[in-house]
Amino acid sequence: MADGTVSIEHVEPAARWEPAEAGEAPISLTDGAQARLIDGLRRGDDSAYEQLLSLYEKPVYNLVYRLLANPADAPDVVQEVFLKVFRNITTFRAQSSLKTWIYRIAVNEAHNHRRWFERKCGQEVGLEDEVSEGIHFHQVLEDQERSPFESFANAEARAMIEDALQSLKPAFRSAVVLRDVEELSYDEIADILQANLGTVKSRILRGREALRVALEVRMQARRGSDLRWCAAE
Repeated sequence: MADGTVSIEHVEPAARWEPAEAGEAPISLTDGAQARLIDGLRRGDDSAYEQLLSLYEKPVYNLVYRLLANPADAPDVVQEVFLKVFRNITTFRAQSSLKTWIYRIAVNEAHNHRRWFERKCGQEVGLEDEVSEGIHFHQVLEDQERSPFESFANAEARAMIEDALQSLKPAFRSAVVLRDVEELSYDEIADILQANLGTVKSRILRGREALRVALEVRMQARRGSDLRWCAAE
C-alpha cells in the first residue's frame, strides 16, 4: 500500500448485515485519534484502512440501506463510497469531522444510485421538484414531537417503519434517517446535506409527518387483514 493505491480487497461488501435499529451509539473519535487515522490513510497504512472500515463500514451500510430505492444494492454503494473515501482522503481538509465527510459522500452516492435506478425503471423524480419548502415551514426551530422511531419499539413495528421509509421522498428520507436513526445534530446534517438549518429542520418535520401518514396506511391495512382473517375462522 506504500504507493497510495487502494485495492478492491479493502472494501468487502457488507451483505451479511441487517440495518441497525435507531438509537445505537454514534461513532466518535477524539481530534487526536482522527488526525492519526487521517495521517495513516494518507500514508497508505494498511492498519489505518482497517480501522476506518471497522469504524464506519457498518454505519455507512445502515445509512445507504435506508436511502436506496432498492436496498439490495446497498453493498455495491458501500463499496463505491469507500473507494471514493480512499481516493480522496488526500483532499480532505478537516473543515468538518471525518464522519460527517464520509456520511456526505454516502448520501450523495445513495442519491446518485437512486436516480440511476429510477431512470432505469422509468420513474425519475428530481430532488428539486419533490422538495418545495413551504413558507410556513421556514420558521421551524425545534423538533415538536417524538419521531416515529421512538414510538415503535417491537421488531414487527420497526419492520413496518423500514418499509414506510421507502415511500418517503429521498430528501425527506435522508433528513429523517440522519436525525432519528443516526442521531446526528442539526449542524452535522446541514453539513452533510449542504443545506441551511431552516431547510434541514423543515425536511425533518415534514419527513416525520409523511412517515406517520405512511405508517397509518400500513397499520390500517394490517388491521383490515387481521379482521378478514378472523372472519374466515
